[in-house]
Amino acid sequence: MTVNKPPLSSLSDLAHAGGAPPMRERGGGGVRFQMKLDHLDHLVCPETGRSLRLDEPYVLEKGRVMQGELLEPISGTRYPIVNFIPRFAPQENYASNFGLEWNIHGRTQYDETSGFSLSRRRFQKETGWGADLRGENVLEVGCGSGRFTRHALETGALVFSCDYSNAVEANYRSNGTHENLVLVQASVYEMPFKRGFFDKAYCFGVLQHTPDPRNAFLAILEHLRPGGEIASDIYAKNIGRWLLQPKYWVRPLTREMAPRKLYDAVKKYVDLMWPLARIVRKIPFIGPTLNWKLLIADYSKLLPNADDATLKEWAYLDTFDMLSPRYDRPATLKNFRRWHEEAGLIDVEVHYGFNGLEGRGTKPAVGTAKVGARRQKRSIDRLIGIRRPI
Repeated sequence: MTVNKPPLSSLSDLAHAGGAPPMRERGGGGVRFQMKLDHLDHLVCPETGRSLRLDEPYVLEKGRVMQGELLEPISGTRYPIVNFIPRFAPQENYASNFGLEWNIHGRTQYDETSGFSLSRRRFQKETGWGADLRGENVLEVGCGSGRFTRHALETGALVFSCDYSNAVEANYRSNGTHENLVLVQASVYEMPFKRGFFDKAYCFGVLQHTPDPRNAFLAILEHLRPGGEIASDIYAKNIGRWLLQPKYWVRPLTREMAPRKLYDAVKKYVDLMWPLARIVRKIPFIGPTLNWKLLIADYSKLLPNADDATLKEWAYLDTFDMLSPRYDRPATLKNFRRWHEEAGLIDVEVHYGFNGLEGRGTKPAVGTAKVGARRQKRSIDRLIGIRRPI
């Protein structure tokens, strides 16, 4: 259904302007689709911070905006909605490898696919937020295929999820029809969300793959309300996990390869090495570690008793994952803790964890931030080119 009416001053006006189809209760579930339209009211222009409106024409499918444009009426900046997802980032960017990766392996790391509760346990352990977040607004930065999105939604929170790559399409296929999900394609440095809006934010497996991990971390904090909590992680930079990691020896070559070409090469390499990897894995204590040194991602410890096909699928995925990113910038424990402290966070916890280093902290209430907070905010604004609304 294509709608051709005057532009709506508010996206939620759509339901009152005759643009939405009649909404009926389905199975006693109430008005489901209107929520997706109303969710668009939460989006703002990442450049100006001003509200957006849904411009004409747009295409609805089952009450959801499938195609269209969001317009910032003062500057005239437009952002397309493609396949139900608002796009605030170019389709080709430094994270294109992750788009390829997660659209191929969209369900590989989901607990119901692997048969193990790795994603659920990691989400619960790294956040420490509990299972009931009803009434809270949660920001997910770097959603990938949506393996953690699934568990954030299970808490009952309204989840705002973004990724710089077109991995958002894989997430949409798995989670996009959930009435509590707002999904966009956007950069961590230029997110289309209001500042000081979120009760909680998490960022798993992402910071090290940004051009400037520290400023990416600080950019997320800009969107937390006073009293809001953040949970994040980053690869650890130390002798064992950095200098002695063979992936860093070959990455200067592999990161320059076209993602599709590299993925095909990785599959051939894993297939070639897999008979040897099966043997090496059986070496007591060090077998899986040796496979990682051979650039074969080996999850046999984390997925005990998994069948051979599952382990090989994870090997394809994570071998490509460690060789393909444009950026791989780990942090030391000292520096990661310093980011939290310099940002003025309280109740800070930083330690080694599943993905390297894990950190949690709380944004202080108004008036209790450290002296350097304003200076940090100005540095973030300069980095991401924010122009605040007049």
